[in-house]
Amino acid sequence: MSSEKKEAQPFSFDLDENVRTIDNILNVNENFDIIKREMVINEKKVVMYYIDGFVTSAIMQKLMMHLTTVKDFGNGKEGAVIEFAQKSVPSVEIDPVFDIDTLITMVLSGCSAILAEGFGNGAIIVDARSYPARTTEEPGNDRVMRGARDGFVETLIFNTAMIRRRIRDPKLTVKYLCVGESSKTDISVVYLNGKADPVYVNSVINKIKSIKTDALPMGHQSLIECLIKKHSFNPFPRVRCTERPDCACASILEGSVIVLCDTSPEAIILPTSIFDFLQDTDDYYFTPITGTYLRLVRQLVFWSAVVLTPIWYYLATNPNIVPEWLYFIVPEDSGAVPILVQLLLVEFVVDGLKLASLNTPSVMSNSFGVIGGLLLGDFAVQVGWLSADVIFYMAIVSMASFTQSNYELGYALKFVRIITLILVALLGGWGLLIGALIGIALVLTTKTINGKRSYLYPLFPFNPTAMSRLVFRRQKHN
Repeated sequence: MSSEKKEAQPFSFDLDENVRTIDNILNVNENFDIIKREMVINEKKVVMYYIDGFVTSAIMQKLMMHLTTVKDFGNGKEGAVIEFAQKSVPSVEIDPVFDIDTLITMVLSGCSAILAEGFGNGAIIVDARSYPARTTEEPGNDRVMRGARDGFVETLIFNTAMIRRRIRDPKLTVKYLCVGESSKTDISVVYLNGKADPVYVNSVINKIKSIKTDALPMGHQSLIECLIKKHSFNPFPRVRCTERPDCACASILEGSVIVLCDTSPEAIILPTSIFDFLQDTDDYYFTPITGTYLRLVRQLVFWSAVVLTPIWYYLATNPNIVPEWLYFIVPEDSGAVPILVQLLLVEFVVDGLKLASLNTPSVMSNSFGVIGGLLLGDFAVQVGWLSADVIFYMAIVSMASFTQSNYELGYALKFVRIITLILVALLGGWGLLIGALIGIALVLTTKTINGKRSYLYPLFPFNPTAMSRLVFRRQKHN
């Protein structure tokens, strides 16, 4: 795509010429939802453009009623529209514009445009938008036992308002950007002056400004893929996202940068470390000792799930190296299918149940997941496909995958676990070592939007204070 920017088309001093141009661009006669309202007030022609479904009807009616009382629409000279906007438009958010491209973008974004004889070479944009939006209920995949029950939604201005509600500091900065030649998606970069690294903030803003794309159809995910231009088969998540305003605000206060994307209910938290994914909002709603305990349990269970089945498979297939006191882990009946195939089969079946549960009506999904898993497991053991030991260890692994909310990290570790299992089957004990090295190599080569910070920070470079905060829940002091 060419990086040359098209020169904006200025307004003419002839109202009829401007109206014909706008009608042609917006294709008013074909689009039933683009409304063109023509009026004659005090022998002056007035034309309004807006999109049905985006405007607040009550505000527009009051604005039209007010326009009928206006005596003077300007002298038609350059800058006349500015004087009219300052004296005669009683609306909170108005903006005179002097090029047709800006007017078209604002109308398609939901604003209303007013043109009139006497405005000269300009028009007035009135922001009376009312976006279709759902309520700010708690996000389904990031719930807490205690704490706030609101969550981000698909409307950008609602999300920035929820952040402003929690951080009433004039240093809080919400920078507006626009991305996409066709979509013109609204983006906000949110940070706290004095806390966030200004060099890093500028680098993030410049990266977003440099994006050349037609649209961001998948919201924040499309934005992430545009920011990380070098794509690879590395499955580890590049950035951390959250649907919780309290989590986003806590990150801002710690010096992070938040990127919000219109039409997406998730906030992107930058920079990102792999250890950030193992933190949970619930940790901060309990006392430090309880929060620390929950954090340690989460990390222990989650990381042990990566190596649990590979180590068990190695010991189960090499019973001669298993000590007598640990011999109970060797299955008495390994089933008719090789244990490796059983483990891989259950990995795929668990994901199949997840997908089936997602496409099942919400009233039935929980029952389907539990009953389907129990029935399949029981029947598989009865017919000899699976051993009870495989079901048990894979149940632990599946449960562990839900101890943190990031699905990408869960699947990244699943892929490492599967690769390690196959390597153990091929190479024995060396497979365990090679699998661990592959996992470490993938983490080390994960490309993020971190600037100078490593994906393994604060382990590398080592920062003992930051590392202790990740492991232990500390009491916050003023």
